[in-house]
Amino acid sequence: MIRYIRRAAGFCLLLLVALLLNATRVQVFDADSLDKNPANRRQTIARYDQPRGNILVDGKTVTGSKDTGEQLRYERTYNNGPLYAPVTGYASQTYGTTLIENAEDGILSGTDSMLSTVPLLNELTRAQQPGGNVSSTIQADMQKAAYNGLGSKKGAVAAIEPTTGKILALVSTPSYDPGLISGTDSSSTRAWTSLNSDVNQPMLNRAIRQVYAPGSTFKVVTAAGILDSGVATDINTPTDTPNPYTLPGTTYQLTNESASDQCKNATLLYAFEVSCNTVFAKLGVDVGLSGMVKTAEAFGFNDSGVKIPSGVAASNFDTKMSNDHLAQSCIGQYDTSATPLQMAMVAAAVANDGQIMYPHLVDKTTRSDRSTVSDTGTKNYRQAMNVTTATQLKTMMEAVVATGTGTNAAIEGATVGGKTGTAQNGIDNSGTPYAWFISYAQKSDSNTPAVAVAVVVEDASANRSDVSGGGNAAPIAKAVMEAALN
Repeated sequence: MIRYIRRAAGFCLLLLVALLLNATRVQVFDADSLDKNPANRRQTIARYDQPRGNILVDGKTVTGSKDTGEQLRYERTYNNGPLYAPVTGYASQTYGTTLIENAEDGILSGTDSMLSTVPLLNELTRAQQPGGNVSSTIQADMQKAAYNGLGSKKGAVAAIEPTTGKILALVSTPSYDPGLISGTDSSSTRAWTSLNSDVNQPMLNRAIRQVYAPGSTFKVVTAAGILDSGVATDINTPTDTPNPYTLPGTTYQLTNESASDQCKNATLLYAFEVSCNTVFAKLGVDVGLSGMVKTAEAFGFNDSGVKIPSGVAASNFDTKMSNDHLAQSCIGQYDTSATPLQMAMVAAAVANDGQIMYPHLVDKTTRSDRSTVSDTGTKNYRQAMNVTTATQLKTMMEAVVATGTGTNAAIEGATVGGKTGTAQNGIDNSGTPYAWFISYAQKSDSNTPAVAVAVVVEDASANRSDVSGGGNAAPIAKAVMEAALN
């Protein structure tokens, strides 16, 4: 009898050891995969069991959380949702997260180990901290000026502080209210379906995710290449340029928007002021493909790695093309394309003596007790051009606003530089042209520029022949610059 008891006890001991080993395997080796298993709702329930941290603009929250009493308890809410949607993105219990809500999800949801005062202990205990907060770099007055300026038009605005890279305004229209898709109920489903079927694509962030032909605003980049390469050294010296200009290897004659402009052998300053296509196409070809690619990439074109912290679509300048296509690319057409943020970086480079600072949308992150988790700070991105070239470009851009095509952006008591653009759209230019304006502004009594702005208007609500960067986009840029200066 004792022998059988001993065998039973030994068997039980074996089972206990097996159980302990299996528990150890699950806890140590399988925990991560089990946590990430879509069928495991424990993390999802825990994630929404506390209010999400907030996103701040000017120190005031533009987000919130409401207690629904459901299993997924706290649902995201937004103040002025359409105004800030291109900044916040959405945090949906059904459709995930985007933009800051996505890039800073760990901080906002309380799962980032840096929120704990003892990070290693937090990793071991898997404890969830109260959601932290994210302070954006957005300035509310500038954001509102950009949003109201675009109104019912389809387009985008990006504004940067040239000396720091802080993004001061980021607007895309038409916009949407991210609060409509926060939950799991049928109304969220209907809103999601409606937003995704809308031909105007309200959830597309046109400021950072959409690329457009930049039109004549790209002549800032081409001018930098012309001056940096030495193809022209004095902006007041006549250039050896014909009018019209026959594109290399073709019989196609490139002309200018206005037949009355004196573009033949025009100085670089005059050609920039009235936007002579022929001068910039010809001199861009003289710079050559390698020189123009080098210049464009110094401004950030062809860089697919820019994150603000959300990813930004790469702007394009082809690295392989014939000279006739290069000529068209140098006036912002053919395959050349840019996001509004990229073109704001171009204007910022001129205003900041050729130096581009890395653009960023998050100023800092904090714990719920307001202690700092991380501070973004400023860092250099690229030197886009020589300092001397930047000085010459300032003269040219300020002439555009003083007496050229951008007079609608002039602000009393401030130095304003700008460049207009009207970009062809559609097959054989059949669509409504895009109206562009890029600019910077500096108080007369200040040593540093206050802001650089890029505006694009897709549908200017005007007759096709009346669409222009100076008429449709410059007034919006002016409103944003005035908000920055005030």
